[in-house]
Amino acid sequence: MPDFSNKRVLVLGLSERGAAACGLLRRAGAEVVAADPAGPAPRARAEALRAEDVRVLANAADAAGEAIDLAVISPEVPPSLELLRELASRGVAILGELELGLQHAKCLTIGVSGTNGKETAARMIEHMLAGDDRKVLRGGHTGCPIGLVADQTADVDFLVFQANALQLEPARAVAPSVAVLLNLYPDYADRFSDHREYVRVHARLFEHQQAFDWAIVQSEAWKELREVLPDPPAKVITFSAKDPKADLYLDRGLILSRLSNWEGPLLDTAQCRVQGPHNAENMMAALAVGRALRLSLESMVSSLKAEEPLPHRCEIVAELDGVQFINDSKATNTGALQQALQTVRSGEGGQPNIWLIAGGRERGGDFHSIGPLVSQRVKGAFLIGEAREKIRSAWSLFTPCTLADSLLEAVTEAAKCAVSGDAVLLSPACSSLDQFQSYQQRGERFCQIVKSISRGAAVANPNINGSF
Repeated sequence: MPDFSNKRVLVLGLSERGAAACGLLRRAGAEVVAADPAGPAPRARAEALRAEDVRVLANAADAAGEAIDLAVISPEVPPSLELLRELASRGVAILGELELGLQHAKCLTIGVSGTNGKETAARMIEHMLAGDDRKVLRGGHTGCPIGLVADQTADVDFLVFQANALQLEPARAVAPSVAVLLNLYPDYADRFSDHREYVRVHARLFEHQQAFDWAIVQSEAWKELREVLPDPPAKVITFSAKDPKADLYLDRGLILSRLSNWEGPLLDTAQCRVQGPHNAENMMAALAVGRALRLSLESMVSSLKAEEPLPHRCEIVAELDGVQFINDSKATNTGALQQALQTVRSGEGGQPNIWLIAGGRERGGDFHSIGPLVSQRVKGAFLIGEAREKIRSAWSLFTPCTLADSLLEAVTEAAKCAVSGDAVLLSPACSSLDQFQSYQQRGERFCQIVKSISRGAAVANPNINGSF
């Protein structure tokens, strides 16, 4: 573990992750200067940091004149920032908050990355380990930055951490004992020059592993990973809901294994509470981690069967007169939307039965490429937010598209159109940050609107089948 005693460290980006990095550095004995390139830090956060003896600058540009030994950056701060270039030219090392936290970990680490499903898979792995009497912590996700838990790892067996592409971008020596890559859909087009660069960033989770470590990778993502990392050093297990040649694969709802001394059926996904091919892949990834760590199959299966769906992920919030209202606000890219469309129950005779609410702030991705699936599943789309015109241009050949000025308008109009057997699905394929503070707030607003519709319908018809 590096010695930060009497080092002056600049932390850039004062989100929850940046603030946690400040606290970790102070506990390690560093002198910490902090600033946010996006503007002055929120008053409450700045005051909390000053209470920890962190010097908070009003303007990040003021840091240019500071004598700095190390710069630590939050994921929202691009490495291309001019200030970072200037610091690098002076020989100042640049470290991401994720790598800083992992440097302080005193136990084995399990890293989970990919475009979609990270929190679900990481939580499954955490619960499986705990169910097999292993001491485990989980960090890196929203609300629990790695800097908050790194100090607590001396007394645990494993630290399970989630890492998105922005956290991996500045990483140079991350080397988990077990690394998981769930999938690679187009994302963060505003940050990376092309999809290949996005794949290359995810390769950083694997390139410093050793021969005794494990790489657990979705079969389709494995092919892309090999293009930028031809010879991964770790032992590899592949999984897929589509590729029957993967080490773990899906066949009519059964997760099957062809791994040596572990052949045959492992889990019937119909007996699980989380559903859909994407969740089957999350379970395959978790089972592969358990196999690598020699957990009991019986305890793993028991844990996975008990796993509850996370909020805002294909969450059925109500069924009103035969119409399901589904909150998938976490779907912030087209890959997640694709998974949702494949998960929602089918219409009678395979006909389209989804009234889709999509749109927000674009995060990259080809809306047109998902058009054929939209035509198969979607009766009509109600489009909101900054990207609505772009989405309408991409989808208007595949399904009727209606522009809405608000989420309230979109949900209300979709509910009017829906009939028994249909689903009203919020799966935006976009960030929420044009109209909401987070995907959670967007999902909660959707639930509130549906609840008001349900109450109104119940008043009109007390026998109606509505539930929350």
